[in-house]
Amino acid sequence: MYPGEFDLHEAGSVEEALDLLAEHDDVETELLAGGHSLLPTMKTGLASPDVVIDIGQVDEMSGVSVDGDTVSIGATTTYAEVASSGSVQDHAPVIAEAAGAIGDTQVRNMGTIGGNVAHADPASDLPGAVIAANADVVVRGPDGERSVPAEEFFMGMYATDVGPGELVTRIDVPAADDAVGVYEKKASPSSGYAIVGLAAQVAVDGGTVSSASVAANGAMDHGVRLPAVEDAIAGESLDDDAIAAAASHATDDLDETMMMADIQASAEFRANLLELYTERALSRIADGAGGAAAD
Repeated sequence: MYPGEFDLHEAGSVEEALDLLAEHDDVETELLAGGHSLLPTMKTGLASPDVVIDIGQVDEMSGVSVDGDTVSIGATTTYAEVASSGSVQDHAPVIAEAAGAIGDTQVRNMGTIGGNVAHADPASDLPGAVIAANADVVVRGPDGERSVPAEEFFMGMYATDVGPGELVTRIDVPAADDAVGVYEKKASPSSGYAIVGLAAQVAVDGGTVSSASVAANGAMDHGVRLPAVEDAIAGESLDDDAIAAAASHATDDLDETMMMADIQASAEFRANLLELYTERALSRIADGAGGAAAD
C-alpha cells in the first residue's frame, strides 16, 4: 500500500524542528528519523499525517558521548551504532544488548533509538532496557528541555510523556561500570518483535547482589519495571535457588488481567514466559558476574 499525500519538511537543527512543529500545530504532524516506526503505519493507513518533518540529518541529535558518569545517546543514533558503541557496551550494556537484538542488519542500520522510544510499541525491545538502565529520556519543546525518568516516560500503548510540540532529543544513562546487563526475549517468529522481553542490570559485590534493576516489555501495554524481582534478588547470591525464587516474583507487581493477549500469545502464556525469561536473564548475569569475579 502507499501512504496518502503529505508535505515534507527537512529540519537542520532541533530549533528548526521545533519551529516546524509549532508552525503546523493545527494539522496532523509526524517526525521522521529512521522511518521504521512511522513508514509502516503510513503505508497501512494507521497514520495519515498532513506534514512530515525529517529530523534524520540533525547532527546534534546523533552519536554517543560520555560526560562524567553519564552516557548520552542522541535520539537519531541508529540501533547499529548503539549496539557497537564501546561506550554503551562498557557503561550501559543492557541497552547495547537490546539494540543488537532488534530486527535484522538492515533495520539496525536505519532505525533510531529515539524513534523507537518515542513510538512506544509495547513489543519493542528498548523500553525495558532503558528502564532497567535507569535512563532519562530528554525531551525538548516550546518551554525548553526536560528529563523524564524512563520508568515514567512510557504511559501506555504508543503513549508517552512527550507533549504537543515536543520531541525526544537524547537518552541519558547513568554509567553502570560495576554492573552486568543483559537482554533476553521470546521473539515473534513472524516479526522478530518481543512477545516478552526481559532486561536486567545487576551489580554483584562480595558474591551477593548489591543492586538490581529489572524491567520488561511485551508483557503489558508499555515497558514496566519489576520491583518484586529486584527486591527478591537484592542481597542474595546469584545461585540457582535464589534466581528461581526471584523469577517466581516476575508478575507480582503486574495486573495480570491487563497483560497483553493476542494471536502471538495468551496473557497466561506471557506470564509464564516472563518468569522463564527473568530466570534466563539472571542466570546469564550470574555467569558473567562469576566470570568477572574469577579474573
